[in-house]
Amino acid sequence: MSSRLLPILAVMLAALTPASAAPKEFFVYFGTYTKGASKGIYRSRFDVATGRLSPAELAAEAKDSSFLALHPNGKFLYAIDESVDAKRTKAGGVRAYALDVSGGLTFLNQQSTGSAGACHLSVDATGQTVLVANYGGGSVSAIGLLPDGRLGELGSMIPHTGSSVDPARQKGPHAHEIVISADNRLAFAPDLGLDRVLVYDVDVARAKLTAHTPAFASLPPGSGPRHLAFHPNHRFAYVISEMLCTMTVFKYDTAGGVLTDIQSISTLPPGESVKAGTSTAELEVHPSGKFLYGSNRGHNTIVVYAIDPASGKLTYVENVSTRGKTPRHFGLDPTGTWLLAENQDSGTVAVFRIDPATGRLTPTGPLVEVPTPICAVFVPAGR
Repeated sequence: MSSRLLPILAVMLAALTPASAAPKEFFVYFGTYTKGASKGIYRSRFDVATGRLSPAELAAEAKDSSFLALHPNGKFLYAIDESVDAKRTKAGGVRAYALDVSGGLTFLNQQSTGSAGACHLSVDATGQTVLVANYGGGSVSAIGLLPDGRLGELGSMIPHTGSSVDPARQKGPHAHEIVISADNRLAFAPDLGLDRVLVYDVDVARAKLTAHTPAFASLPPGSGPRHLAFHPNHRFAYVISEMLCTMTVFKYDTAGGVLTDIQSISTLPPGESVKAGTSTAELEVHPSGKFLYGSNRGHNTIVVYAIDPASGKLTYVENVSTRGKTPRHFGLDPTGTWLLAENQDSGTVAVFRIDPATGRLTPTGPLVEVPTPICAVFVPAGR
């Protein structure tokens, strides 16, 4: 479960159930690549009490619906469409789906992002705008949302400019994610090609993005920042860097929208260097704010850190095998009890119990087969 979605789920759960009766079961939707056995978006049922994840079944046929995002009202799901351009050189797209109480998905419509290689999307807290990061085009986009959940017009497409030190991967910009602040004012876009997190002012009513002042926060040359997550107290932010396999801690000034780096720590075990074929992917902050998790591809582990509540700084706890190959993404269930690791290249999802005192992970249950899993989103069952 993405930490960017946790505030949305908190609102949904409060509205749907009494405080003493949180959902006992969730639908988990998996975005996938369809170059192999996958046919689209898959769905499983997840039992919070036992950690049991049911066998996955096809929820919607759709080519390369990789990354997913949930509307704040829980009625609509949005998916990146990477099928329009396998080489990430033509305009990418977003698909909209309606969710029903049985977990079914009904296709609503599709909209272009106006740029190449869409790779990540998020929905603002009011449900008026979808924000998209375009890796191939090195840009960010904003698309308006209609009251019925359909995608409206493309409101913004802003290209990034520049380069960094790695001639193979950083000749130009590669926006890898875009997330919105808790107050719904600012959007943050880690750009792997620039070694920067770019910051935008957001007008959600008009789906408009404009450069914020200051316009970015920098990371060390060659880092390759990939994803960002805020601490629940909104005083800290964490950025996982793909190329150097590091986790960077930032202080966050809410009023000014300023990120100030205060720590960088490896995502690998102490003393272990980055080897060819190893890179990071996802990060998530535990709902309690006590722990941070990150995934290492090639190394095929989840790294666990403890978070100092006063400074936001990290202390290494452990690296745990994901029981498969290439953990492109993982999700924390909304209760903070379980972690689901998606192994892209082995086509499996592994379930881990989270120790509430230490954050440590314990594998539980059998691996569940999901073809080429890329993303997981939790939705309360029986809404």
